[in-house]
Amino acid sequence: MSGSKRVAVVTGSNKGIGYAVVRGLCKQFDGDVYVTARNKELGLKAVDDLKKEGCNAKFYQLDITKPDTIRELKAFLQDSYGGLDILVNNAGIAYKQSSTAPFAEQAEVTIKTNFTGTLDVCEELFPLLRPHARVVNVSSMVSQFALRKCRADLQKKLVDRTRITMEEMKTLLKQFVDSTKTGTHKDFGWPDSAYGCSKIGVTVMSIIQQRELKKDARADIVVNACCPGYVDTDLTSHKGTKTIDQGADTLLYLAMLPPNTDSPKGEFVSDRTIGKWEITQA
Repeated sequence: MSGSKRVAVVTGSNKGIGYAVVRGLCKQFDGDVYVTARNKELGLKAVDDLKKEGCNAKFYQLDITKPDTIRELKAFLQDSYGGLDILVNNAGIAYKQSSTAPFAEQAEVTIKTNFTGTLDVCEELFPLLRPHARVVNVSSMVSQFALRKCRADLQKKLVDRTRITMEEMKTLLKQFVDSTKTGTHKDFGWPDSAYGCSKIGVTVMSIIQQRELKKDARADIVVNACCPGYVDTDLTSHKGTKTIDQGADTLLYLAMLPPNTDSPKGEFVSDRTIGKWEITQA
């Protein structure tokens, strides 16, 4: 075990923003950087492409919706490095506007991937985080838009940084998914945005995680959520205005925050700026 060697993991990084984050980390981070992807061939191709650019990334196969692959990654990192220094939770999905899938299906799959999958990765890998580790959970400006469309009482719960728990967040999103099956999600105060609700979950998750880490004996572990912006990727059907490197900028900024950072910490960050997470009028 080479426990002293530092290591960074970027989920969903064989293309798009994740690929650009790996490229940036290879240039800035003193340690090994891992591309992860569901598809082994695509992941290895990304590593080859990066090598042509002078970036020596490594690959590990990971599907965040399959807990066994997360556990395998944890065991690998434990055995090979004895810990983890940077975790960028970038993997996620979004249905196209043209999708004919029923809204209930979109809600279930999107929450399972973007919220539950990301949380599962965190719950498995957080015990490996070393002092001064950095965690970046990729949310979206759409989480802010969706929050504004939530009913006032639900908004109040979602922005209460001191009270909301992870169990409550999981229960609320289960309520959202279950109620979409009966077409009653609006009765519970939720908007018509599966992606937006999943990213509300990611933003709130990050706030809770940082709050809980205050009790942790390990020093200076920092968690933030962020929005990459509207980036030209497959996820946006290449309608985005930012390049993948521009989209990766805030993620890299957060991943490389210097030791003993006080701010941003447990925040929602966009364009390197702390965004508001508060009750607003729809």
